[in-house]
Amino acid sequence: MNFIRRFLHYTTLSAVLVLPIFLTHFRGIADGLISYVAICFLFHCFLEKEWEWSKQLWVMFALVWWGWLVICTIPFGSFFGETSNGNLLQAMGVIRFPIFVIALQQWVLKENKYRRWLAYVIAFCTLYILLNMLAQLIIGYNILGMPRYFDGTLTGPYEHPRAAAPLSRMLLPVMLAACAYLIWQYKGYKGQLYALFTLLFAVAMMVMAGQRMPFGLFIMGLGIAVIWLKPLRILALVTVGIVPIIILITAFISPESFNHLVTHFIDQMSHFSSSPYGLVYTRAVVMGAMNPWAGLGYDAFKHACGNAIYFHGWPFWDINSGNGGGGIICLTHPHNHYLQAFIDAGILGLILFILTIISALVELCKGLNITVTTKAEAIRKAWCVGLFAAVFIHEWPFASTSNFVNMPLGGWFFLLLGMGLAYSWDYQIKLKEREDQYVRY
Repeated sequence: MNFIRRFLHYTTLSAVLVLPIFLTHFRGIADGLISYVAICFLFHCFLEKEWEWSKQLWVMFALVWWGWLVICTIPFGSFFGETSNGNLLQAMGVIRFPIFVIALQQWVLKENKYRRWLAYVIAFCTLYILLNMLAQLIIGYNILGMPRYFDGTLTGPYEHPRAAAPLSRMLLPVMLAACAYLIWQYKGYKGQLYALFTLLFAVAMMVMAGQRMPFGLFIMGLGIAVIWLKPLRILALVTVGIVPIIILITAFISPESFNHLVTHFIDQMSHFSSSPYGLVYTRAVVMGAMNPWAGLGYDAFKHACGNAIYFHGWPFWDINSGNGGGGIICLTHPHNHYLQAFIDAGILGLILFILTIISALVELCKGLNITVTTKAEAIRKAWCVGLFAAVFIHEWPFASTSNFVNMPLGGWFFLLLGMGLAYSWDYQIKLKEREDQYVRY
């Protein structure tokens, strides 16, 4: 029995530690690792009879949301996806993601040294993406020999522009922890100056990436972080003030990035309702409004968007919407997690999803307002604040997103969420121990 316990522990720990690498490349393997950790955790709970984790508010909301999603999928789905509106087996499989998060919080990352090891791996992957983007910016090709995308976007270690979205999440804890280290390591103006350069470099790379939504979310994440990181408030304010200058410089040193970040954005916003994003969002709202109580089941947008019954728009949104773009606008998801929850499981599914996100964010907040007295504590706090900011911007309701559970971006979200909850849980345990000790004496 002890052998089984050790086997489960070390194999799941190894899976989690290599997960960032496979989220960076080979996302199919990453999905398999997440499933393995979730299954092993449930087996561990059966062995140890540990189910206290199920009493957490965010867990209860997540489980009820998943159960309702499965119920909503039953009328439209089949186990093998043979029907047009959904896939029951896929809906049932969604449970692996919240279970994976719970496994990180309650089991795999309970010890601080394991969380520190994972932080090093995440930092390595972040620097790897940045280095590839920097190489593309300077010499036109990344380390793997891939050029920029045809529109000038920096693709990092990929062929297509999908580096900026995960980088905007990963970079927050890495950047903030680096700033905390520099401020504590180099006292006075020198530490402040080094931290400012770090912030400016991170912001400049996000600008050069040329992706509007990741850049905007990254700046939002920085603003959220300084709520708890007082030493960085002035530096963050200076950085945001310099952003227009960085964007202006980009127009000369990387005109393609400037065009994608600014010119194309202004053009798209001038007629947003008839833009591809506007048409997709309108279609999602139409689908949800016509099926408000139980939605259309898992992956509804992918399977039902092409149904002609939804080919119309909203007059108050765009009087010239006509057939709402017809079937040509259909994609695999509606590019918004909240719209996805709405059309998959109706109003109740949307409410349960919102409650899950809010309760998880509340849990993540615990321990962020501690007063630090050492360099190690400052770095750890900055890292935890970065994790919270990354989760927050990922679930910002007015953002364009991927499918909620799609790899690799969904995998990064669940990994960072689970890691943040592990830190929060550790703080709560230590706080309770101190309170018990105080009562005892």
